[in-house]
Amino acid sequence: MKIAFYGSSLLSAYWNGAATYYRGLLRDMAGRGHDITFYEPDAFDRQKHRDLDPPDWARVVVYDATPDALKVVLAEARQADVVVKASGVGVFDDELLDGVLAQAAPHALRIFWDVDAAATLEEMRQAGPGHPVRCALPQLDMVLTYGGGRPVVDAYRAMGARLCRPIYNALDPTTHHPVAPEPRFTADLGFLANRLPDREARVEAFFLRAAALSPTKRFLIGGNGWGDKAMPANVTAIGHVGTTAHNAFNTSPLAVLNVARDSMAAMGFSPATRVFEACGAGGCLITDAWEGIELFLEPDEEVLVARDGQEVADHLAGLTPQRARAIGEAARARITAEHTYTRRGAEVDALLRTEAARKRETRVAS
Repeated sequence: MKIAFYGSSLLSAYWNGAATYYRGLLRDMAGRGHDITFYEPDAFDRQKHRDLDPPDWARVVVYDATPDALKVVLAEARQADVVVKASGVGVFDDELLDGVLAQAAPHALRIFWDVDAAATLEEMRQAGPGHPVRCALPQLDMVLTYGGGRPVVDAYRAMGARLCRPIYNALDPTTHHPVAPEPRFTADLGFLANRLPDREARVEAFFLRAAALSPTKRFLIGGNGWGDKAMPANVTAIGHVGTTAHNAFNTSPLAVLNVARDSMAAMGFSPATRVFEACGAGGCLITDAWEGIELFLEPDEEVLVARDGQEVADHLAGLTPQRARAIGEAARARITAEHTYTRRGAEVDALLRTEAARKRETRVAS
């Protein structure tokens, strides 16, 4: 199928946590014969921080963040069999959604792909029936999300979605895998995430509190926005870490931490990309507690789960290099066997083919 995908960015992970997800899924789908064009705006300095050259498995169209350029790229939706508007593009989100619905061919599948369902649903609840996504639901063939499980499916269905399906984050073993440790990332606990308002309090509770309780241990934090944050003396902030260094970042510390944003933790069933990246590299993962973790990793065997900073500190106090290595190896085996983008791509491919056939039959019958 010919797929037109309007998202934040495929070429840059800069302030763009969905990049790994898009790359893993779309590369697998291209391998299944789909012809993919990804449309991304030149915004937020992402094009100045590219970490992926234009791939051979997708055509990438970078357009100026202007109304005229928007019209040009939306017109190309007419040629597609599947038209996708992703959440969180950051510019012209409402116009993109309206545009792809208006331009899509009658036979085309129309999809809203929500990469932050907890936040989108909260916006819709606050805005009421007039929210643009909610208004668009009756015209969409399906809503796909990268997390949320049954709570997200039920919420979207209640607001009018015909079909909602979580397509979870996963591992691409060709890009995230064990590498040799690097001295610059040596620490007892590493944490990688951009500074965001709905994550900061949990970072303070799980990471900075653990550091304060563990003065003899070394803590490393990577990501944008932490430079002016007050931190304990045993914490080193290193700024943005490019995707090419993520494997080393996840491999080098004794353990790495995952802290969900407030909305994702509350929703549950929403493992972030960093969970799969860390496990793919064989890192020993400590995660904050959230409902549904058992669907992906077995606590105490494949992941360490903490309810607060004290429990993070307790895990570190009792963690030996041998146990950390065993947990990392077990996690990598589980994720590689059950949670790769090959599996996710097969799921999406089957769904697209089933829904395309359904739509053809419906049009013929009418």
